[in-house]
Amino acid sequence: MYLLYVDETGDSGTANSPTRYFVLSGLVIHELRWRAYLDDLIDFRKQMRQRYDLRLREEFHSAAMISKPGDLVRIARHNRLAMIRHFADRLAAMEDASVINVLVDKRNKPPDYDVFQMAWRALIQRFENTIRYHNFPGPRNTDDKGLLLCDHTEDKKLQALLRQMRRFNPIPNQTATYGSGHRDIPLRAIIEDPNFRDSAHSYFIQAVDLASFLLYQRYAPNAYMKAHGGQNYFTRLKPILCLCASPRDPDGIVRL
Repeated sequence: MYLLYVDETGDSGTANSPTRYFVLSGLVIHELRWRAYLDDLIDFRKQMRQRYDLRLREEFHSAAMISKPGDLVRIARHNRLAMIRHFADRLAAMEDASVINVLVDKRNKPPDYDVFQMAWRALIQRFENTIRYHNFPGPRNTDDKGLLLCDHTEDKKLQALLRQMRRFNPIPNQTATYGSGHRDIPLRAIIEDPNFRDSAHSYFIQAVDLASFLLYQRYAPNAYMKAHGGQNYFTRLKPILCLCASPRDPDGIVRL
């Protein structure tokens, strides 16, 4: 089974939204690698505790690390940025993990464009297709399924979307192959409703929060990240980016 840990960065609204972009990122871990990677994340956090005094029970929330550190203000800002850099490198070293990224540019979208639904639909479809075509790296079982584990979001709306996609999931045709219109390809590989987690209690959710944050900073960096090169940190995740999610994009980013 493949586990998809998901987090988002940016606002999904279109009217009077403070953000141009909405980012949705999913970290894919196979069940056979779950314990090893959990131990790896725990080891990383122990190193951060020893080096920077980041306690194991404190949440690694990437955006807050820079702009709203709360109790972590006791750690110098440049060290908080260093932790983000180290975390990206540690995540990139998990060679059997994959990160699927969806980037929505809300500029010029019509007022009725549902950013949340379109982004989640794209992410779920890529997760489903990559499982079905056996394109994830690392171990696999004969008939793998997938499970969503998400930070809290619009929980009921996401649950309804996933249930709908199991019954009706229209995919636009590649005109040259199938002609105009769409094909109905309901989900088969993803099981159960989304499982919602509090990011404060999941190192995996905190890891995908990092991926989402770094992609967002690539396109809309805050002043501190831009001044210190942080807008380039997303490239550190290159070894684990799911390129087959969007083969025409050099980083596999699904752009909407």
